[in-house]
Amino acid sequence: MKQIGMKYSGSCHCGGIKFEVEGDFQEGLECNCSMCSRKGSILGFVPRENLKLLTPEDRMATYLFNKHIIRHHFCKTCGIHPLAEAKDRSGKPTAAINLRCLENFDLGALKIKKFNGAAL
Repeated sequence: MKQIGMKYSGSCHCGGIKFEVEGDFQEGLECNCSMCSRKGSILGFVPRENLKLLTPEDRMATYLFNKHIIRHHFCKTCGIHPLAEAKDRSGKPTAAINLRCLENFDLGALKIKKFNGAAL
């Protein structure tokens, strides 16, 4: 079932990766795993069907680490990580959006949820 929410545009810094995402982002996840803490991302999650890539997938590079479950996508040019893809616990395709990469989005209005990914 498609999650209802606002539609946002997002991109990496140079615009090499552009996307639209629909979601109700009232909470952002801040993870302390080795990857997320270095990226400094604040993540929002949506069903994968709510993410529309506006640029070809071959513009993205992908990094896998640890259990190789999450596909961390980043721009080959500027290095920014705008999104990741995986499956949720029920097996449904999910997108993790770096909310810092959304245009006209008020990060200050988010409730930040801390996640201890370093303990996994």
